[in-house]
Amino acid sequence: MNAFILAVCRLGFAGLSPVMPGTCGSALAAVLAPFLFLPLPFVARVVVLVLVFWLGGMAATRGEQLLGRKDPGEIVIDELLGMWLVLLPFTDPGWAKIGVAFVLFRIFDMWKPWPVHASESWLPDGYGVMIDDVMAGLQALLVMWLLHLIGWLS
Repeated sequence: MNAFILAVCRLGFAGLSPVMPGTCGSALAAVLAPFLFLPLPFVARVVVLVLVFWLGGMAATRGEQLLGRKDPGEIVIDELLGMWLVLLPFTDPGWAKIGVAFVLFRIFDMWKPWPVHASESWLPDGYGVMIDDVMAGLQALLVMWLLHLIGWLS
């Protein structure tokens, strides 16, 4: 069971990357989105995000215990949540928009402007790991939506 939990936390192989595992996890989430997330109706996508937050938080809690560190880089289930959150309102964004979403999410996730960094301490254990990517995803989503509204992303 522990091996399965670590595989979930790592999104299989992405979290094992020796270089930038968070970026690898985000890239994998971006590639999987058109096949596993975006075809779903909006309400189902919201349910998926809630489930990923809840189950990912439990898995990340156990992953931290197994790895003996707080928010280890190889836990990247939170990147899937954040990346898919950025894509939530877009039904058929195409690869260009997915690429923009990826770049924006990585900027906010790595830069950690307020409240992204502060949110890490809002919730205990693995849920703290998950919530900062929710905050980064929401900020990236806001920028995506503004770019869409002004016509820069059509």
